[in-house]
Amino acid sequence: MSECKSKPGVNPAAWADEDEAATVRPLTRQEAQAFRARHPQVSAWWVIAAQAVMGGVLAALAWGFHGDRATVASVLYGAAVVVLPGALMARGATSGNSRVSPVVGAVSMVSWAVVKIGCSVLMLMLAPRIVQGLSWPALLVAMVLCMQVYWLALLWRRPAKK
Repeated sequence: MSECKSKPGVNPAAWADEDEAATVRPLTRQEAQAFRARHPQVSAWWVIAAQAVMGGVLAALAWGFHGDRATVASVLYGAAVVVLPGALMARGATSGNSRVSPVVGAVSMVSWAVVKIGCSVLMLMLAPRIVQGLSWPALLVAMVLCMQVYWLALLWRRPAKK
């Protein structure tokens, strides 16, 4: 606090916890329902499906531009590296066990994130053995574009109910 007093233009009272706690109030049931109606959630399964569709579109584009089966297989495998671990995490993180308590939910989310990362790394390590004539650039481009579907999901979420 002594540093704040010595600097001009800094008000130490603005950082006090009491001021912040006084301005926060819980929402009523009606306010919470109205907030949820205005800000709908994006389903994890919708995002997974959109990522799979993106992988299919990229594979079709790869076939159209290259016509090479190895490139198309690399693109599809790159999409699978995103979609399959994502589906595994979505299944685990949205199970009934994760809703027991907030702590269990947080631990479940972190645990499934570790499983997702491990599965993705394992799939990448196995890629040269699974895909004959693997094209790393095609695989990585497909991975990056499929991962970016999260942004599209936020932009294309269902419109708020009025």
